[in-house]
Amino acid sequence: MRITAAVLRAAEAPYRMEDIELADPGPGEVRVRIVGAGLCHTDVLPRAAHFPAGLPIITGHEGAGVVDAVGEGVTTLTHGDHVVLSFDSCRACPNCLSGHPAYCETFMPRNLTGVDLDGGTAAQDTEGKPVASRWFGQSSFATHSLVAARNVVAVDPSLPLELLGPLGCGIQTGAGAVLVALGVEAGTSMVVFGCGGVGLAAVMAAKVAGAATIVAVDLNPARLALARELGATHTVDGARDDLLEHLREVTGGGAHYTLDTTGVPGVIHTAVHTLRVSGTCGLVGVQQGDLVLDPYALSVGRNVMGILEGDAVPQVLIPRLIALWQQGRFPFDKLIKTYPLEKINEAEQASLGGHVVKPVLVPAPAVEAQA
Repeated sequence: MRITAAVLRAAEAPYRMEDIELADPGPGEVRVRIVGAGLCHTDVLPRAAHFPAGLPIITGHEGAGVVDAVGEGVTTLTHGDHVVLSFDSCRACPNCLSGHPAYCETFMPRNLTGVDLDGGTAAQDTEGKPVASRWFGQSSFATHSLVAARNVVAVDPSLPLELLGPLGCGIQTGAGAVLVALGVEAGTSMVVFGCGGVGLAAVMAAKVAGAATIVAVDLNPARLALARELGATHTVDGARDDLLEHLREVTGGGAHYTLDTTGVPGVIHTAVHTLRVSGTCGLVGVQQGDLVLDPYALSVGRNVMGILEGDAVPQVLIPRLIALWQQGRFPFDKLIKTYPLEKINEAEQASLGGHVVKPVLVPAPAVEAQA
């Protein structure tokens, strides 16, 4: 079928709105009419040199929409279901079967190449040339997306579907890091480095978990103000000269948990050393260089944990986050600003410039696919 998608054709070029031919859903797949898709910094990765995803590509990995076609063998979803799309996983390897689909043995090729495991794609441009359409198993910066039914979460149709897409990755990553991977306990202390969508989701989740001290660290005063509104008990300018000493003081000698969302080695170094003995530092940002720690950083019992997708099972965590949002305890909607899909380049710049925490791209309702 003919759809409209935002296509990235060159690393330095803007997205282009293009007509695309999308294949029908195959066995185990559904086609989803996208209602909203969150824009995340991960969607910028195909612009990086030597990144495994080839161009041209349709990115977008925080989609939500309505099922409008169902492939052979799908029994869990039907036409008209409202759904949130999450990351791709096989659900058959040992890690998937033990409840850790984010650590699927084929996570990287499934999610970060833009193509199927065999190198194929379900999309072609008007000249019949392939366009990568499997970014995180969905490529949702489009009017329609093909996804594996196993990676779809059905939601109540009364919910505001255009807001729910970010739950499939960024919000899930931050909240899951706190509630699942780190298992933050009530009465403890936590320091979150970076107040983007992931970091602010972690702040909200830490409040839900009952952490007594929640410290948000960032360079952006507006982000710090929002962090305090969302549950941070303390906010700290990451540029202050005595940052480490101040964080240790605020947390009573060191934090039980820290979370880095920046990927900056210097920030990670501070996050590790902010910990008290036996504390745990979670890393969710894409690391931007080698991390060097002194010999005693970990030998005294500190721990460092790499975290993908919050180590969450989307079908378990996403409904819980929605329930918390309905209770007013997890107000992730305060992070969102919507843009028409055709304004994707404006939304990308607003995100990279720190002006908007979580842009959500909304295809025009009037745009209908042609058979």
